[in-house]
Amino acid sequence: MAIGYLIMQARTAHDAVPLSGIQVRILDDRGNPIYTLTTDESGETLKVPLETLDKSFSQSQYFSGLPYLSYNVLAQGAGFNTLYITQIPIYDGETAILPLELVPMQPMQRRPEETKLFIGKPAVAMQETRSQEGETEPDERVLRQVVIPNPITVHLGAPGSSATNVQVSFPDYVKNVASSEIYPTWPTNALRANIYAIITFALNRVYTEWYRSRGYNYDITNSTAYDQYYVHGRPIYESISRIVDEIFNEYVRRQGQNAPYFTSFCNGTTVTCQGMSQWGTVTLAERGLSPLEILRSYYPKDIEIVSTDVITNVVTSYPGTALRVGSTGLNVETIQKWLGRVCRNYPAIPVITDETGTFGDSTKEAVIKFQRIFGLAPDGVVGKSTWFKLSSLYTAVTRLAELDSEGDTLGIGTVPPSVVLRQGSRGQDVITLQYLLDVISEYYSGIPAPAQDGIFGSGTQQSVIAFQRAMRLTPDGIVGPATWKKLYETYRGIGQNVPMPGPSPEPSPGPGPGTEYPEYVVRAGDSLWLIAQKFHTTVDAIKKLNGLTSDLINVGQVLKIPSSQPGPYFEYTVRSGDTLWLLSRRYDTTVEAIKSLNGLTSDMLNIGQVLKIPTR
Repeated sequence: MAIGYLIMQARTAHDAVPLSGIQVRILDDRGNPIYTLTTDESGETLKVPLETLDKSFSQSQYFSGLPYLSYNVLAQGAGFNTLYITQIPIYDGETAILPLELVPMQPMQRRPEETKLFIGKPAVAMQETRSQEGETEPDERVLRQVVIPNPITVHLGAPGSSATNVQVSFPDYVKNVASSEIYPTWPTNALRANIYAIITFALNRVYTEWYRSRGYNYDITNSTAYDQYYVHGRPIYESISRIVDEIFNEYVRRQGQNAPYFTSFCNGTTVTCQGMSQWGTVTLAERGLSPLEILRSYYPKDIEIVSTDVITNVVTSYPGTALRVGSTGLNVETIQKWLGRVCRNYPAIPVITDETGTFGDSTKEAVIKFQRIFGLAPDGVVGKSTWFKLSSLYTAVTRLAELDSEGDTLGIGTVPPSVVLRQGSRGQDVITLQYLLDVISEYYSGIPAPAQDGIFGSGTQQSVIAFQRAMRLTPDGIVGPATWKKLYETYRGIGQNVPMPGPSPEPSPGPGPGTEYPEYVVRAGDSLWLIAQKFHTTVDAIKKLNGLTSDLINVGQVLKIPSSQPGPYFEYTVRSGDTLWLLSRRYDTTVEAIKSLNGLTSDMLNIGQVLKIPTR
C-alpha cells in the first residue's frame, strides 16, 4: 500500500490569526478514528502519513476508478463552530494541506453548530460537458494592462444563480483550482502547462470583464460548464502549491498582444473540446515536451509566456532581485519590518537582531521559519513567492490592527442603533454598519467588505444581503432590529473567541527579586500559545520560567506566568464591545473581582481605560 500525507492549518482573517489548540480528528471512510491532533501556536498540526493507492493509477488515463483513498476530518475548538470535511483525496507521495476555516461562535450560543464540506473527485475524473465561452482575441481597450486580481471574487455556482461569492487571494485561487481540476502526481511539465492554462483563463475573465460587464458582482464562477473548478475549503497539494508560488503572475498571450489568451480546456477523454486536453498534457510531458511546447500543441503556435508585476492590494512590488544573506538596503529593511510585525501573530518566528537594513543570520532564520509555516521552500532567500506571501500577510495583520483602532474611535458599544437603514441611507449609523460588516468579512469568507464611506449604496446592500443569508435572516438588504442584533452578536463573538496577538514579540520581563509570579491553572482546551496570548507574554517566556522542555501541558497543571507587573494580575486596555462580564469570562475571573481590584463602583467602562485583571 502506498503512502500520502496530510497536514491541517487552522487560521482566520486571511491567515492573520493562527488558531492554536484546535482538536482535529482524522477518520477513515467508515468513521473510525485514525489520528487525533492539536494545532500548535502557528495553527498547524503535525504532518501524518495515510495509506492510499499507488501513483501509477493517477498517471494512467485508462484507469476507470478513483486513483486515491479518501479520508474525513473533524475539527473542534473552544469558541468556534465545528467543521466536518469529507472525501478528502490522499495521493501517493503527495502532501495535502487542508485549511480549516472555523467560524467564531456567538456570545449566547450554547453549543457549536456543525458545518459540513464535501470535497470529492477532481474535474478530470468527471464526465460533465464543458462549454467554456470566451474571447481568444479580446478588445485591447477593455483594460489598459493585465492585472493580478488580489483578491479574486469567485461565484460558487453557475452564472446568475443565487450562490455565495467568496474572495480569495489569487495564488490561493489558482492552487485550489489546480488541485480541484487535475491529479497532483502528474509530471512536473504537465502540471506547469495546466497551471499556466488555469492562470490565463482566470486573467482573461478579469481582463475582458466577462462577468462584471454583464452586471454580475464577481470575476469568475466555479462551474465547470462555464469556467474552472473551485472547491472552497478543499486541500491543496504541495507539488501544485510550489509551482503556483513560482509562476502565479505569469500568463499566456499571443505574440504582439497584451491580453491573456482564452485557454479553454477539458479532460480530453470522457469530454473533448477545441482547447487543451488535460490528459494529453501527461502524454506530451512524458515525451519530454516543455510547458510552452505542450501549450503550443493545443493553442496557436505564436503564443508566449509573459509576466505582469501589477498586483492589486500589495504593499510594495517585488524588487526583482532575490534578497539573501549579505543583501543590504531599503528592501531588506522592508522585509525586516514585515517580519517584525508578523511575528506578533506568529510567535514561532524568531525576533530579528540584525542591524536594520542588513540581511544577516537572524533575518535568514526568521525567513526560514516564515517559509516553513506557510509552505514555501525553506531556503532563507526572499524571492518572488516569499515576498508576495510576506507582503500579503503583513497587509492582513496590519488591517486587523487598523480595524481595531477604528472600532475604538467609533465607540461601537454593546447596544445596536434603533434606526432602520436601507439603500440611500447616510450618516454615522451607516458608518457603524459598514464597520461591523468590514470586521465580520475578515472572518466570514462569503461576506464582502463594503466601502467605508457612510453611504448605503449597492455595495453595502450586497454585503448586508450576504450577511443575512449567512445568518439565516430574510435577505432583503434592509437593516432592521433583527439584522442589527445579529450584527452585534457576530461582532461580539469574534472579539470574545478569536485570540488577538500580544503587543510585542519579545518576552515580558518577570518580577524582580522578592516579588511573586502570578499563577494559572491549566484548563481543558488550553495550550501554551493561548495562555501566552491571554497574559500578553510568549510561549518561550512561559516555558523558560516553568522549566518546560516541550509544549505539552496537562489539565490542572499550575503555571507561573511571566509578567512586567508584580502581583497576581495583569493590565488590560478596554476596547470597543468590552463589558465586565465578557472580560470576566475571557480571563476566568468574576465581575466582582475585577471591580474590587480596580475600585469600581459601577459596571460602566470607557474605551482606553486600563484595568487590572486578576489572574487567580
